[in-house]
Amino acid sequence: MSVLTFQVESLLEDAVRKEGVDDFHGTTGTGFLEPLGVLSAAYDAAPLSEVGRWILRAGLVHSLRMRLRTHEWVRRHPEVLDERVEDPVVVVGMMRSGTTLVQRLLAADPALCATAGWEVLEAAPPLDADPADPTARMERGLAREAQTREHAPELFAIHPMHALEAEEEIVFLADAFLSHVPESGAHVPGYATWLDTQDLAPAYDHLHLVLQLLQWQKRLRGEPATRWVLKTPAHLGYLDTLRARFPGLHLVHLHRDPQETIPSGASLNTVLHRMHSDDVDPERVGRDWLERMGWTHDRALDARLRWVEDPSAPGVTDIAFREVVADPWPQVARVYADLGAELTDEAESSMRAWLDRRPPDPRRPAYGPEDFGLSRGRIAERFARENPFCQY
Repeated sequence: MSVLTFQVESLLEDAVRKEGVDDFHGTTGTGFLEPLGVLSAAYDAAPLSEVGRWILRAGLVHSLRMRLRTHEWVRRHPEVLDERVEDPVVVVGMMRSGTTLVQRLLAADPALCATAGWEVLEAAPPLDADPADPTARMERGLAREAQTREHAPELFAIHPMHALEAEEEIVFLADAFLSHVPESGAHVPGYATWLDTQDLAPAYDHLHLVLQLLQWQKRLRGEPATRWVLKTPAHLGYLDTLRARFPGLHLVHLHRDPQETIPSGASLNTVLHRMHSDDVDPERVGRDWLERMGWTHDRALDARLRWVEDPSAPGVTDIAFREVVADPWPQVARVYADLGAELTDEAESSMRAWLDRRPPDPRRPAYGPEDFGLSRGRIAERFARENPFCQY
């Protein structure tokens, strides 16, 4: 049996065959080809299982298909590019620091909006579909959620993705092949090292374009084009790039003790690696995650310190995880005060209703830092740098 490869030309051909159009470039040019080539070579060299190669290759083809659809919808409807993505509220923080809770609370305000799980999976409609009718995509999102619950319960327990709930937009960065998604699911040190030297502006340009497309679709459905609430831990390492693309953003920065967040991230990454490989060393995964999060944390603090000296810098609301979990309402009120916006009775009522019906967190597997070759001392040493913006 021949080994499934990640040859770039075959990936492009597969995407074109499935979508029936061939313009990958659209308004964003050919810059995606280099990162796609680096990532494909890294996947080819990775110790992937046969199933893992199929999953990851299908993911690359899906990303290319979404690019094809996006650019074709923009070609048909150039008014998409007139959509203004105004001053998003961007929730950041290391994984398991309360970012999902805060994003979904804010997104429950009818005056704000966020990408839903089904939109993350399929932001661009099929080219023969009515862009004003997302029913089929929502159904496919619900089917994917059910499949994950059934066939990957450990993954769903650690990182549940609900089709009809607000979800993070890291997938849109991954569709530009410039993100940390690949290293979370496979041993790709060459790609990870290369990525550290790259300008991620093209990925953020692609994110902006996808948000324009989603906003245009909302208008077609008669939904108001409101202020976006974005969220992904990945933004922490690229705050200046994020600011350059969204200069009017307001940052909501969640903080939690790395002793609690690092083992959780290592656990999730180990599960993802095992989905794609039969040869996974949890200790290597743990070491890699600790270094990646340390790198990310340092870059975030460096950016935040620069912003302190910059009178034109975005506004920031710093929130400690323990405070938002103990009582979210004072923290939500702080966000609105910092935005100069009113927390209306309608907004608070909608948020409280969401809390009442929020999906329960699945039971997570027990783990500790030692399961990933780490120790409390090692984590403390990597995060010894003082955080002047919040105490854990």
